[in-house]
Amino acid sequence: DETVQSVAKMMCESNIGSIPVVADRQSRTLLGMVTDRDLCCSVLVQGLDAKATAIRDFVTYSPVSCREGENIDKCERLMQEHQIRRIPIVDGDNHVIGIVAQADLALKEKGAEKVHKTVAEISKSKPSSIVAA
Repeated sequence: DETVQSVAKMMCESNIGSIPVVADRQSRTLLGMVTDRDLCCSVLVQGLDAKATAIRDFVTYSPVSCREGENIDKCERLMQEHQIRRIPIVDGDNHVIGIVAQADLALKEKGAEKVHKTVAEISKSKPSSIVAA
């Protein structure tokens, strides 16, 4: 039920690039994810009023996630396969308990080698535009 502006503010205040979207704050049942890129590529591009626009239309529903207790290698494989930088971690009841980010992979043993591969896979180029100032 949050507005785009309130979600963007949460991201700025917490210095994060994505937020899990949950059914309610008590249950934390994962519904989807919203990223700063979602906001930029949808809300801003369409010229929508962030104060009046509900976030629900810009959520990626049924996101890729990992279960509590699964190893970090599975998260890493999923990041590579789906070209995503963050994966919510859920418990057996689909309640959000955390997020694994690409930066977390660097903390693993031999992290630098694996992070290089993961970043390369996530960042594979797609056709892009060039903007002149």
